[in-house]
Amino acid sequence: MESSSAATVSAVPSPGPTPADLLRRLRARGAADPVTHVERVPARPGVPAPWPSWAPPELRAAFARRGVVAPWQHQAQAATLAYEGEHVVVATGTASGKSLAYQLPALATLLADPRATVLYLAPTKALAADQLRAVAALELEGVRPACYDGDTPRAEREWIRRHSRFVLTNPDMLHHGVLPGHAQWSGFLRRLAYVVIDECHTYRGVFGSHVAHVLRRLRRQCARFGSTPVFVLASATSGDPSTTAGRLTGLPVTAVTEDASPRGGVTFALWEPPLLPPDSGPSTPVPPQSTGDHDDLQQIRRSALRETADLLADTVAEGVRTLAFVRSRKGAEVVAANARRALDDAVPGLGDRVAAYRGGYLREERRELERALLHGDLLGLASTNALELGVDLVGLDAVLICGYPGTRASLWQQAGRAGRSGQEALAVLVARDDPLDTYLVHHPEAIFGAPVEATVLDPANPYVLAPQLACAAFEAPLTPADLALFGDGAKEAVDQLVAAGALRQRPTGWYWRHRERPEVDLRGEGGAPVCVVESSTGRLLGTVDGGSSHFLLHSGAVYLHQGVSYVVDDLDLVDGCALVHAEEPDWSTHARDVTDLSVVSVRSYVDAGPVGMFLGEVDVTSQVVSYQRRRIATGEVIDTRPLDLPARKLRTVAVWFTLSPQSLTLAGVQPADVPGALHAAEHAAIGLLPLMATCDRWDIGGLSTAVHQDTEAPTVFVYDGHPGGAGFAERAYGTASAWLRATRDAIAECGCESGCPSCVQSPKCGNGNNPLSKPDAIRVLDVVLANLPG
Repeated sequence: MESSSAATVSAVPSPGPTPADLLRRLRARGAADPVTHVERVPARPGVPAPWPSWAPPELRAAFARRGVVAPWQHQAQAATLAYEGEHVVVATGTASGKSLAYQLPALATLLADPRATVLYLAPTKALAADQLRAVAALELEGVRPACYDGDTPRAEREWIRRHSRFVLTNPDMLHHGVLPGHAQWSGFLRRLAYVVIDECHTYRGVFGSHVAHVLRRLRRQCARFGSTPVFVLASATSGDPSTTAGRLTGLPVTAVTEDASPRGGVTFALWEPPLLPPDSGPSTPVPPQSTGDHDDLQQIRRSALRETADLLADTVAEGVRTLAFVRSRKGAEVVAANARRALDDAVPGLGDRVAAYRGGYLREERRELERALLHGDLLGLASTNALELGVDLVGLDAVLICGYPGTRASLWQQAGRAGRSGQEALAVLVARDDPLDTYLVHHPEAIFGAPVEATVLDPANPYVLAPQLACAAFEAPLTPADLALFGDGAKEAVDQLVAAGALRQRPTGWYWRHRERPEVDLRGEGGAPVCVVESSTGRLLGTVDGGSSHFLLHSGAVYLHQGVSYVVDDLDLVDGCALVHAEEPDWSTHARDVTDLSVVSVRSYVDAGPVGMFLGEVDVTSQVVSYQRRRIATGEVIDTRPLDLPARKLRTVAVWFTLSPQSLTLAGVQPADVPGALHAAEHAAIGLLPLMATCDRWDIGGLSTAVHQDTEAPTVFVYDGHPGGAGFAERAYGTASAWLRATRDAIAECGCESGCPSCVQSPKCGNGNNPLSKPDAIRVLDVVLANLPG
């Protein structure tokens, strides 16, 4: 359970130095100080509250046995609102004990009513497993908690449906398993008292919009069985949590946002890896803001992965329990392997105290790693954001964040993994050699002085609404009364499904016409996972999601699994299997892809003289065409080898604008600067589109080019990153003038000199935010706005 009381203590006391002392030792490793800023987040006392009068004595006693003497004020407030039947979202900081806020009313109800049930939804299996441990540890008679997910053996599933009263699952299993099989779940749903939605801020963009309708389908089935459960949501600190939770559930939700839990102080350091000597590796240009005075020498910075691995090794050597967050699965494996190697060189066997953790591991491996970290068998873990969410990691002393994770919300979630139970903590953001990260470590106000982003989703998106209504009709015929539940646009979507032959209208409602159920992927991860199998033994090592398989499992790729290196012999995309053999090469592999965009059709356009604004269908084609082998020690490119993998095509909807070359020249944009001008305008336009369309920047993509083959002109495309489109491009086209005006103003009003994450840099840029020209982007948008009708 998260820290929820002044009496809760770390299971294993921190044996290492204080965060300030530890940071001093880490900074002293090299000749130059890599720390650009240290922010001291002060400690905060807690404000306790008495137990609610409705909390039964046996429940209070169970919490007391777990070290919870009394709830904090926000826990008691949220729990009482929920117990009284009000839908509530508790949006407080990491380690503020949000779990108690929903466990208290849910478990009190289960104890008072022996027939009542509770459904808990988590975005990840790890979080559900962690909550299962917490509820089971209370040892309450008759609750019978159980996880029901893809890892649950089939032999156990029938028992869970019949006997468990506290079922922990995820939206995917609710969508694919529970709701289509609602007849088997009728007893559970008929008695459902609470639906708990944990880490609800993760349900954003198109994924969040899908989950919103899965919850409406759940409410519909509950109503059919005669129950009206109370929804209790837990969220990290975010903008306007009440509105977001209401949009997610379709219900009025009260927000509790005043965090009354105690918080240990956090020493938060921004760390820029040092420049390497010119002869230490391949020469590549360095961003101007990070070169300093080096005459004509082209130096590179030490990689963030190597720096993080060394920091992880150093903290483990100090006895400091540390979690390192790395942006990619491969990166997590590399950091863990390098840290283990460094520790074993210093003290043979010490490397065994470090491991990697990521998606794709088998269930047993994940659970064992979580147990080992909790019990102190492991001192260091390199993880993807799979452990960013509320898994209870009591006793962590430090967090290393390898590269800015993309949002301030994620940054604070990751930093908050350390310092639980009120203890002091160290957090270090290690910058990648990238303009965005470089800007942040030299402009700390962009991190520490800015509010956390709001969670964005749009249940009215017709590209989400129609397939979800098809799922609902498969579960039970839709009636006119149901349409109000699914909100704006439901009637229009149903009419489209009837016209397409998916639904048949009868006097009693709309019926699904097909034998098989609709195929709807909530997460859109690019197909079924690919199994990784050791050739010599047939042993299943793990899985990789279909969307990443071309990059990670192509023939010749080096695949890392718990520090053991394998080389891929063959990737069979038809059977979804990659055969590998164990090998320890002195090189790593890096897949290279090419992306192209072609215009399929134009739905609508505005001819504005030198400027054209278009809406239409496009094909975005990407193909992994080769891979580089690079020496591990130096990063030197050994060779580039071709690959013969199929291209992947995304047909979607885009909005784009064109400009005549003459208009750009007249505006003062030189031909050589056109690519950087368009690229910067593209980034800013993507960043500002959520102001006009209820989307997330991760749901949209872009491409800019000085001359596009279809338009024969300088062009900026912004497209929906989902098959068939997601409705965002249409909204951008409909509000083009206001959208691009806001984009232009955001760039012009930003106080930076040459571009920053607040205006033209993007956390998801595949070209490393290069080239970019902030002043020329303003000139481009001035030309567009001067000609486009208002």
